[in-house]
Amino acid sequence: MGPLLGALMIFVFRVCDVSLGTARSLLAVRGYKRVAALLGFVEASIFVLAISRVVNHLDNPLNIIGYAAGFATGNFVGITIDGWMGVGYQTVHVISPTCSEAITEQLRERGFGVTTFAGAGRAGPVNLLLVMVRRRRVDELIDLVHGVDPAAFVTVEELRSVLRGYLPGAKRK
Repeated sequence: MGPLLGALMIFVFRVCDVSLGTARSLLAVRGYKRVAALLGFVEASIFVLAISRVVNHLDNPLNIIGYAAGFATGNFVGITIDGWMGVGYQTVHVISPTCSEAITEQLRERGFGVTTFAGAGRAGPVNLLLVMVRRRRVDELIDLVHGVDPAAFVTVEELRSVLRGYLPGAKRK
């Protein structure tokens, strides 16, 4: 096998194993233990193939470049795949001093569960809306909120698990 083809093979191996590793880590944090373990097995197997190719052919600097470039690309690909999968749940906080009732109504009409809290902001009273949502619906929720109040303050956080409450499509533990 030629030096360029060998380096390309290492690059592809690294893209695959690092992408799997990124997805595995993100799934493990979200509580998907079995899937994470399976991905870890495949990831480690591919890693052994890549690293053995590099170590056995250190005389080819292209192998080291392929290894490093595959690692960098694998991170990008893994995060991109995670975004496409949309697995898990997120917590969205919405603060709107003037439109919280209209936002709450719109969200509930679209099937989102919303909990509201009265609060005090710098300029006076505000309402805080708390919404737990599937990751794949976060953009829809944010678009809806900003359609009602373009100035609404929105934060999004990762949610590890859901135990009770109203969350359409959530598996109950």
